[in-house]
Amino acid sequence: MSRVVVGVSGGIAAYKACEVVRRLSEQGHEVTVVPTANALEFVGATTWSALSGRPVHTGVFADTHQVNHVRIGQQADLVVVVPATADLLARAVTGRADDLLTNVLLTTRSPVLFCPAMHTEMWLHPATAANVATLRTRGNVVLDPAAGRLTGADSGPGRLPDPAEITAVCQTLLDDPALAEQASARDLAGLTVAVSAGGTREALDPVRFLGNASSGRMGVAVARSAALRGARVHLVAAHLEVETPSNVTLTPVSSTADLHDAMTRLAPRCDAVVMTVAAADFTPASTATAKIKKSGDEGLALDLVQTTDVLSALSQERPGRQEQTIVGFAAETPHEGQTLIDLARRKLARKGCDLLVVNDVTAGAVFGASDNAITLVDPAGAEGPHTGSKELLAHRIWDRVLTLRASA
Repeated sequence: MSRVVVGVSGGIAAYKACEVVRRLSEQGHEVTVVPTANALEFVGATTWSALSGRPVHTGVFADTHQVNHVRIGQQADLVVVVPATADLLARAVTGRADDLLTNVLLTTRSPVLFCPAMHTEMWLHPATAANVATLRTRGNVVLDPAAGRLTGADSGPGRLPDPAEITAVCQTLLDDPALAEQASARDLAGLTVAVSAGGTREALDPVRFLGNASSGRMGVAVARSAALRGARVHLVAAHLEVETPSNVTLTPVSSTADLHDAMTRLAPRCDAVVMTVAAADFTPASTATAKIKKSGDEGLALDLVQTTDVLSALSQERPGRQEQTIVGFAAETPHEGQTLIDLARRKLARKGCDLLVVNDVTAGAVFGASDNAITLVDPAGAEGPHTGSKELLAHRIWDRVLTLRASA
């Protein structure tokens, strides 16, 4: 069980922090909420205590015999500030210790995650930009806010990311605290990447389709981790079962043909392409214009044709973009006498990509699950298996991409 401190500063988005606390508590973490005085104007201490199941600490002078202004930060495995207002970011940068939360930020040596939320003008102000840059140089992780509806009729960048997204980043930093270094350093900054995710659908008629069991979790994790580390991310999404990250450009697609069109448009502008999508290998030769009806006791015969191999096509179309890194995914079901690595090596050569992420999906393993086991295979050898959450494994993939790009 990890000890997580959720700091809450005084912004209207404080109500969303309630969901973050609830999610972290349900995941089994010991959550201590430290709200500022202004935060308590939006959400009361009773709510925080009920959601966390623990006492709420609101002031430096409460329970002084426990020295909470030092102890809480010292004992934390992670501190997340949600929302982090412009004022809180400024006070953190200058090392202020004028309330309990800023004391916690000074005393903790755990990873610190700031989740900013404020009006667009405040987020884009040079002072805030400088404060965010300073916090990152000190090893803190600062999420970029989402763009969307703000307080009142205003809209733009400054919206708090979705609680599920914040919780996913929290869990990744708890699983591997060292990832805070990559996230704070923004080691993918300057790169534009395209990530495909989900499972394509091939229409039989207006209401039926051929599909697969992909949930899109792995692809969304790859996109989210790239954005966290500073990349500009395009997410090509085929029927996801999970919410998309806030700081990506989304392109919805349906069929493999749609996927091919979207990736062909995006790839020439990208430094890296990661194809996690489960694309259909076959599609009906023709699609019925009306719903197919039952005909007595007869079955239904389908005439299927192969779809475009999008990964191979992207690799073949790459000449002139040799600095581009292409990553493929392979969900395999090895038969007797076959090994996962042998299958991966053959597919890597056939597809022409730089890196293949392979996993064993025998009996439906992996699809829809939060955890995974992957092996990374490139022409020089195999690395793995890596096991853990899909969020954590996404970072392992980007680590390998950076290594390949450095050695190219």
